[in-house]
Amino acid sequence: MGKIFLAAIAAAALGTMTSAAELKFANFTPPFHTINASVIEKLNAEVSAATDGELTVRGYHGGELGAGPAEQYVRVLQGVTDMAWGLPGYTSSQFPKTMIAELPGAIPVDAPGYEALWNAYEDNLADEFPGTVPLALWSSEPNIMIMKDHEIRKPEDLAGLKIRVAGATAADVATALGATPVQMPISQVYNALQTGLIDGVFTGSSTLTDFKLEEVANSYTYGAPLGRLVFYTVLNENVYNALSDDHRAAIDAASGIPLSRSAEEAWLATADAATKVSRDAGDNVIIELTDGEIAAFSDAVADVVNAYVETHDGAATLSALRGE
Repeated sequence: MGKIFLAAIAAAALGTMTSAAELKFANFTPPFHTINASVIEKLNAEVSAATDGELTVRGYHGGELGAGPAEQYVRVLQGVTDMAWGLPGYTSSQFPKTMIAELPGAIPVDAPGYEALWNAYEDNLADEFPGTVPLALWSSEPNIMIMKDHEIRKPEDLAGLKIRVAGATAADVATALGATPVQMPISQVYNALQTGLIDGVFTGSSTLTDFKLEEVANSYTYGAPLGRLVFYTVLNENVYNALSDDHRAAIDAASGIPLSRSAEEAWLATADAATKVSRDAGDNVIIELTDGEIAAFSDAVADVVNAYVETHDGAATLSALRGE
């Protein structure tokens, strides 16, 4: 979706909120998902406390404000909701430089993704968020291979398999590994994996509980350089500007690095707990790649990383993400 079109939608939404006691937060997942406590409820608690209850944030869960996670950003611009969370990968063409953060090795494995994203935001990513004020930017745990009836130890094991991916960069990685990428929202993966529409998925292990994938998968491969996912929470810019000075200050204080850290740490905690469940189940195949096996995957995807960064003039973005 083009930036000009997005900006036009944002302009059309001008005046949708001149004052408000409650900000609507659209959540396409159920209320038990990690996003609720780590972002929605946290934001509400801090904003409400700072404004003596004059301004609150209310989550609308399970797609109550519109089904389909790919449309989250547009819903904010159109004024359907005041704020929402989503994945840049679902509309990759809008976020070509933000998507660099999802590439294998773009952010060191032991580096916080939220810090890397905010390091790169002002000079490299801001133009990709027209009409909104980003409140949080964060990344997931490293992606793993979540499979049904297939054990993956080397790139050749993926040949011809249908692998669900979240966005364009992950699709390029899957293709380089010999798989056939299938892009679909994570909310559709359970049924697709259960019915055999796909053979597996490249995503974080937090999805094993957040989307119950542990019920339909039975093989997990850890260690391959598959990158990580990126997420955002955004607020309609016109809504933000219409708030009183005190209310804007409350939003500012509750967002940015602190909210992003809360989200990412919650994702990691969910991932750790989900990984333990899958390991302890006793009926799953758990594959920990050796250094040599990891190197084979790294070699297979190296050209993908270089080509994507070059195509999108992303050298400066990559350096900023890495803190260079």
